[in-house]
Amino acid sequence: MEFLSADKTKATGWTTHFQPGQLIAYPVKVDSVIKQHGKYSLSIEKVSDDSGFGVIDYIIPKTFKGQKIQLRGFLKTENVNSGYAGLWLRIDGTDKIIAFDNMHDRGVKGNTDWKEYTIDLDYDSSAAININAGALLIGDGKLWADNFKLFIDGQPIENVPVITPSLSKPEKDTTFKNGSRMDTIAINKQQIVNLTALGQLWGFLKYHHPAIAHGNYNWDAELFRIMPMVIKTKNNRELSKVLEKWVDGLGVPPVCKGCATMVNGADTKLLPDYGILFNRTVLSASLTHKLSWILNNRNIGGGYYIDMLAVGNPDFIHESNYRKMTYPDEGYRLLCLFRYWNMINYFYPYKYAIGEDWNNVLPDCIPKFIRSANTTDYVLNTLALIARVHDTHANMWSNNTALSEYKGKYAVPFQAKFLSGKLVVTGYYNDTLNVKQLVKPGDVIEKINGQQINELIKKYLPYTPASNYNTQLRDLPSQFLLRNNTKTFDLEILRDGKKYNILMNGIGYGVIKYSLDLDPTPNVPGYYLINEQIGYVFPGRYKNTDLPKIEDLFAKTKGIIIDMRCYPSDFMPFTFVPFIKADESSFVKFTKGSADDPGLFVFKETETSPSLKLYKGKVVVIVNSTTQSQAEYTTMALQSSPNVTVIGSQTAGADGDVSAIQLPGGISTMISGLGVYYPDGTETQRKGVKINVVINPTIEGIKAGRDELLEKAKAIILGGAQR
Repeated sequence: MEFLSADKTKATGWTTHFQPGQLIAYPVKVDSVIKQHGKYSLSIEKVSDDSGFGVIDYIIPKTFKGQKIQLRGFLKTENVNSGYAGLWLRIDGTDKIIAFDNMHDRGVKGNTDWKEYTIDLDYDSSAAININAGALLIGDGKLWADNFKLFIDGQPIENVPVITPSLSKPEKDTTFKNGSRMDTIAINKQQIVNLTALGQLWGFLKYHHPAIAHGNYNWDAELFRIMPMVIKTKNNRELSKVLEKWVDGLGVPPVCKGCATMVNGADTKLLPDYGILFNRTVLSASLTHKLSWILNNRNIGGGYYIDMLAVGNPDFIHESNYRKMTYPDEGYRLLCLFRYWNMINYFYPYKYAIGEDWNNVLPDCIPKFIRSANTTDYVLNTLALIARVHDTHANMWSNNTALSEYKGKYAVPFQAKFLSGKLVVTGYYNDTLNVKQLVKPGDVIEKINGQQINELIKKYLPYTPASNYNTQLRDLPSQFLLRNNTKTFDLEILRDGKKYNILMNGIGYGVIKYSLDLDPTPNVPGYYLINEQIGYVFPGRYKNTDLPKIEDLFAKTKGIIIDMRCYPSDFMPFTFVPFIKADESSFVKFTKGSADDPGLFVFKETETSPSLKLYKGKVVVIVNSTTQSQAEYTTMALQSSPNVTVIGSQTAGADGDVSAIQLPGGISTMISGLGVYYPDGTETQRKGVKINVVINPTIEGIKAGRDELLEKAKAIILGGAQR
């Protein structure tokens, strides 16, 4: 931080924003007065609501020899109340983040003097290509940062040997690193057939042909090499000829002695679907015969682009996200489509539950991706593609600037949810801008900026990935409906039978306390006695280390309420669940994919939770659309005990360890990578967990400030029938 720009306003080498709004909301300044070491420090101060956090970043684009990395840095804070300040450290690989920590679980708050903080991460010198180190300020206040140091294996980084990574054969092929050279693809019926066949064949070869699996080709680059020849073909015969020559160039795979024929057995959940590759509707008999040989002598044991993690979900490796191409050209946009389509086709355990024939999605999307006129069009078409798999784990999880700008930089500071098909004010995120006088809990919002709510739902639903409609409605208000690029929101509301027009100013989206959706009372303990007869556990704040105290505290209660309207902060199925469980039993079974047999999913082992037989009372689990992933898995484990009753409404319907996906334009998404089922074979994906008593909040209950689900849980414990 000691080297300044010529005008002495910037520290040389430091990045001071990731988004344009951060320059306005969180200006970074050089401070020569308040400092910990040397002549200068850097300060970050929130001055507006144009962004939710400020950042400084120093990038070291080198690979070092070592196994552990430590960042040390001094921080000083002032009035950091709504968020936190901290160091952050990220280790980047070629195609994904290898390690990351931003002190989110131990951030600095309030007013603090200079203090040294540290971050320790594993360092993989065989995969790391960049180190990003810095500080960040989330929420209000001011942060000073100074005297940063990096150590690898205990040695100052300047004393650690730099490694020159050995490049693989695909990494050496940089012919198309700046573009595909494809930007004038005409769209007609034959062209869609051509590109559909190319996309399906490209993916089939990627995951089956040994030459590709062994890392002999940059398969993205090979797509761009063959694409110009494919789009020139005028009929299926010419198409087959071009594609067959391409396949011949890869060589004939040797005989595979371990490639067993796939059988639709009793444990088979999903068989591969090869689209048009083998049905002879498009491709020639000669080409189809050669593809059959490749299928029967396919690669075994993972490959350059796919591996299976220990738990059984796919690991998509060596997939560049081409992050600098914010608006990729036509070839790269088609690469995005082809890559994602094939990942779903061969490695998504719930492809059968998508609700449409996945083979139809590819030709439907080809014109949309080619015609994407700008960055926003491309991002929205990609988001709509992701949404078609109907998986709440699947969304755009990267901080995509174009998508954020499309959704809007301002949002209202109140909470609204859909109840009985109506958008209802249910609470407040931030007590600001006179919000509590303008809108009241129980107000029904009928129009936003002159548009009916149903019109807005129809407009934004295709861009709202989720497993079921209820979860889409969960996300729509905060993601689209109550966001805007203009600061003023014109709301038409219905209150006690009367209509009102409300003009409200929004605040910066990044400063809205949406964490209250998952944890509405963050300062309340994770467990307590409601009264002498009922214990209460909130898994979002529960820790397994709490269990001995819970056992003593709840020993004489009639029942326990587990409020699963959150995301568990600790893994409970083999700790808390045995405490309440009457007998040992299985609660889940899985389907897993295979790199040996892409597209095949077979039921594997079941999971059993033991019983400690310590608690004899009733247990009521409360769920709703916030109950997602690990929360659903934990609910399934709890349900395996007969003393458990589950009440509430449909859950998010997304279970199974996630697999990350990287797409061109720096787009990151995920899928549920494991198939998760009850022991009887019932899936939770899209459907959600089984519910014994369906109950939803009412508008009258919201007006009265009642938690009707909690009231029902108490009633079940104190008297009513369990199921």
